[in-house]
Amino acid sequence: MMYMMSMSMDLDLFGRPGTMGAKMRMMDPAMSDMAMTRFGPVWAMWAIMMAAMMLPTMVPTLRSYEDLMVSADGTRAGFLGVILGYFVVWVAFAALIAAVQIGLLSAGVIDMLGIATSRWITAGLLIAVGLFQFTRAKEICHGVCHSPMMYFLGHWKTGFVGGVRMGLGLGAFCVGCCWGFMALGFVGGVMSLLWMGAATLFMVLEKLPQIGHVITKPMGVALIAGGVLVIVSPIFMGV
Repeated sequence: MMYMMSMSMDLDLFGRPGTMGAKMRMMDPAMSDMAMTRFGPVWAMWAIMMAAMMLPTMVPTLRSYEDLMVSADGTRAGFLGVILGYFVVWVAFAALIAAVQIGLLSAGVIDMLGIATSRWITAGLLIAVGLFQFTRAKEICHGVCHSPMMYFLGHWKTGFVGGVRMGLGLGAFCVGCCWGFMALGFVGGVMSLLWMGAATLFMVLEKLPQIGHVITKPMGVALIAGGVLVIVSPIFMGV
């Protein structure tokens, strides 16, 4: 769906507009009836994108539950319940960020391609998400996502309903861990397949048992540096 919407808006894989896309980018949202100005299509886009982006990050969680199906009283119904609960949270978050996108578009903060209209907004997002990488909230949420087995052992519930409840909890922690990477869509463009693909890669790397806990803070440093670069680069370029 994202690919279809990107092509319909004359964007390449980088989210760069062609001739028609550049004209669309400058359109007044209040005067347009395009899909990107309506909540329904934007919510559907975010929901599908969330599913595609978060499925790879669920692998450690599903593997942990599979282990408990062997060593404890985990069931296939509970396994499916975890998946359902997880995706309920992300679909709800998709609705929230879709509403935010429509609001930002109406206020002129982002353009029709979902890209921030001011370098100060771009820099602010990069720095804010970078700083979040150093917070206690990030540490807690990442700890749960990085080691889901500990969550299962501390919140174990049997059956399908129990799986749903655990999935809801895990999904909430995952949103807390990864919301910033979703918000960065407004930096590179929510319609940029490669930019959102890069965000997915970062989230997957954070979940890897071998390196996940090592790269969180360096990633924060890189994001803050990127924000500072956005601010100072026009000065050195004489813009």
